[in-house]
This record gives sequence, C-alpha cells and structure tokens, in this order.
Amino acid sequence: MTLIGSAQIALVLALVFASAFPLGKFMATLFSGGRTFLTPILGPVERGFYALAGVDARRGMGWREYAFALILLNALHFVLLYAILRLQDVLPFNPQNIAAMSPRLAFNTAASFVTNTNWQAYVPESQISYGAQMFGLTVHNFLSAATGIAAGVAVVRAFAGSSLKTLGNFYVDLTRVSLYLLLPVCVVVGVILLAAGVPETLSAYASATTLDGGASQTIAFGPVAFQEAIKEFGTNGGGFFNANSAHPLKTLPR
Repeated sequence: MTLIGSAQIALVLALVFASAFPLGKFMATLFSGGRTFLTPILGPVERGFYALAGVDARRGMGWREYAFALILLNALHFVLLYAILRLQDVLPFNPQNIAAMSPRLAFNTAASFVTNTNWQAYVPESQISYGAQMFGLTVHNFLSAATGIAAGVAVVRAFAGSSLKTLGNFYVDLTRVSLYLLLPVCVVVGVILLAAGVPETLSAYASATTLDGGASQTIAFGPVAFQEAIKEFGTNGGGFFNANSAHPLKTLPR
C-alpha cells in the first residue's frame, strides 16, 4: 500500500471517530424528542407535516403498529414510484423525451429503491427522465435510508427500554431523520459538489464536436449534484449516470 493510500485510510478513520460522539449525541437527542440546534428553523416545518398528514406526534406505537406503518407506507411508496417510472414520458421535466419504462423494469427499479438496494438495471442517461430522477429516485434515496434508520432506532429502544409498551411513532421517526439529519447534510454536500463543478440543471443534453472535428458527441447532464449527495450519504447505489461515481461530471471540477 502506498503512503497516500495509508493516509487516506487514516483520515477516514479519524473523521469517523471524531464525528461519532457529537453525531451520536445529536441523534440520541433527535430520537428522544429533544430540542436540537435545528429545531428553531425546522420545528415549524416538522409540525406542519404532522398537521397535513394528521399525525399525532405524541402517540406511541407498539411493535405491531410500528411495523405495520413501516410496511404500509413503503408499499404506497412502491406504487407511487412504479407509477412515476411508467408515466415518465408524459410527466414534466423530460427534455430528452425519454420513453416510459417497461412494466418489468419499472417493477424492478421501484422494488429496489424502496428497499434501499438501489440496483441499477437500466441506463439512466437514456431510460430515466429528470423528473423521475428527482421526484422518484432521489426522494426514495431519502425515504428508504430514513426507513432503515427508523427501524434501527426502534430496535435500540426495544433493547434499551424496560417493559416498554411503545417503540415510538414511525411517522415521527421517519420525518425527523429525513428533516433534521439527512436533508441538512445533503444540502451542505450538494453545495460543495456544485462548487466543485458537478452539474445541477434542467437543460437538455448538450452536443459537442469532437477534437478531430469529425464527429458529434452528446454530453449527458442534469440535476446531478443533490442526487449524488444523498446517494453517497444514505444509500449504496442509484447514481445519475450509468458509470455511477466513476463518471467525471460527478467528481471533478469543470
């Protein structure tokens, strides 16, 4: 192993250990219903979501109700994502006029993203519209990660508590992890990626003439930066490009 490789590993480990305590303390406060430094800003938004959805944030759920809420909501998410993929040809934000996904591929993709697998059995540049990327895949990059964290928190409560009758409220856990944890981090990372030159645009693909002047090349881009942020932080796949993070527009400045 090279010296640079060893230094990179050491840096990652140092950052993990340095962030473990403050992040763990923040998450403990978050999931115990405490007040965080983001509460003055995001508290009204959180309460607005509960009011719109008719959720009583003070009511706890037993394990059966918690599990049922998790499964039911994700089943609805699956149906919604499947519909987006099947109808992407008539939905907005499709400057490339990409056709609707086939039933089998849409089913595979929806099941994959809802379960946080994020397996890509498609070529994003030619088979996914901007709208489906933003309102379908990116949204479920957040929700699937938040669902997994919420389930983990419920298990921790079960082991840490004594004679618990409730495990918390799934809808509250899902909202709080999305709003206070995933979203703020991804906004910061997304801005950093934008500053580094990662594209974030709704314009159609560009055409360029190759250096020898003899051919034309299509350069695919789109609303990449903020999808890349949640892909890296909350999931393990589902990139905007077929080459995923090996694509130069995802990592290198212009």
